[in-house]
Amino acid sequence: MDNIPSTDESYDVGYGYQPSPSSVDDQSPTETTGLSTLSGNSFAYCRTNSETSAFSEHTDENSWSETGSPLSSRSLKSPTRAVLSRLGMRQHKTIADDPDTVDLELELMKERFSKLLLGEDMSGGGKGVATAVTISNSITNLYASVFGQHQRLEPLHPDKKIMWKREMNCLLSVCDYIVEFVSTSQMLQDGTTIEALTSRPRSDIHINLPALRKLDTMLLEILDSFEATEFWYAEKGSMSNNSTRAGSFRKIVQVQPQPQRKEEKWWLPVVCVPSGGITEKERKHLRHKRDCANQIHKAAMAINSSILAEMEIPESYMTSLPKRGKASVGDSMYRHMYSAEKFSPEQLLDSLNISSEHEALELADKVEASMYTWRRKSCLPQAKSSWIMVKDLVSDDRTDKNNVLAERAESLLYCLKQRYPELSQTTLDTSKIHFNRDVGKAILESYSRVLESLAFNIVAWIEDVLFVDKTMKTQEE
Repeated sequence: MDNIPSTDESYDVGYGYQPSPSSVDDQSPTETTGLSTLSGNSFAYCRTNSETSAFSEHTDENSWSETGSPLSSRSLKSPTRAVLSRLGMRQHKTIADDPDTVDLELELMKERFSKLLLGEDMSGGGKGVATAVTISNSITNLYASVFGQHQRLEPLHPDKKIMWKREMNCLLSVCDYIVEFVSTSQMLQDGTTIEALTSRPRSDIHINLPALRKLDTMLLEILDSFEATEFWYAEKGSMSNNSTRAGSFRKIVQVQPQPQRKEEKWWLPVVCVPSGGITEKERKHLRHKRDCANQIHKAAMAINSSILAEMEIPESYMTSLPKRGKASVGDSMYRHMYSAEKFSPEQLLDSLNISSEHEALELADKVEASMYTWRRKSCLPQAKSSWIMVKDLVSDDRTDKNNVLAERAESLLYCLKQRYPELSQTTLDTSKIHFNRDVGKAILESYSRVLESLAFNIVAWIEDVLFVDKTMKTQEE
């Protein structure tokens, strides 16, 4: 995978603030999708599914088409022009002046940020969710609006791509104002050295946001590379096994789905390949893009996991934990984790015979709850006799039962998430996102989560094509 660049930028607070280059993309105005208002009490943080965008508004199709009247550089004053440019609202310059279009874009921009400030409570009664949760929901819903119906290896529709870049640019622009102050030494003209506070991007945003933007661009490039392919798609049930297309000699091949594609997902299109399979050149191209998307998936997952780990654990979650970790995982799993001299999480997962994603998610919640229960017990002060205290001094702390069980539960949870990368957010992760008040962390978490979902889907789509191709070659032989 390509190296992920980092940007060196200077940030100043005040009127002299210069925008980050990473926050400006090449975008054009286009029509937006309908509004779907989210309730502050509902939070769906699945990695693969979401609701429609609450950040996109219905507008007149004629006023937002790609061929609509572009903006003139003379129709805006400099500050307004700079703001629209930063938010991806204004990209074209022509001689003709169109103040009506300018006013429309400004009103749309104000309406979007008003909804963010209201916290999805359009009544204005102060019952809305926190700003961090609102932005997280907006990114999640924008992803669902743009990629929710995109289930094939083909370029994203131009209007959808423009919408994705423009609105993500608008949401990510908040990060340009999240800074931290550091003390630096400055030398005056007379040679005197003074200490002064200067602002710079917050370290987590400065490191992760450019990386996520790079991953975003690479995923779109992977989809664009499948413009002309040797395979195609047919809606499930529309063609039989031996039916042919009009004007095509290629047979429709329907095979048993892969483990990632469960039988109940009837809405997924069926992959079709030529009678002799795809060429070796096309096969190599698919494998290369699969490897790239797989690396992107791992990078996005690593960023998402690190951001979630930095979020504070809500007190409500800790109070809901059982008093004993054994109550969460059950007797049999507890005996395996406690009695085994050499604990093997892979062997334990194999013995559980997990048959569905729901069972995997339920197990992840139980293991995670037991892990924090054991960690909490290991940190609690306990009344001990003098003789026990002497024995504790000469013994290694790692031999403490609660510490050992917590470490084994953590390794089991890690292996479970590696085996089921499409797993939805656990109860703890959802609780962290719900109660998080850090806007920067909310943006990084939601952005990495949706990119992780897109990368996983691309890998699964490529695997589907390769599986059908292999099946077709076997049938021909």
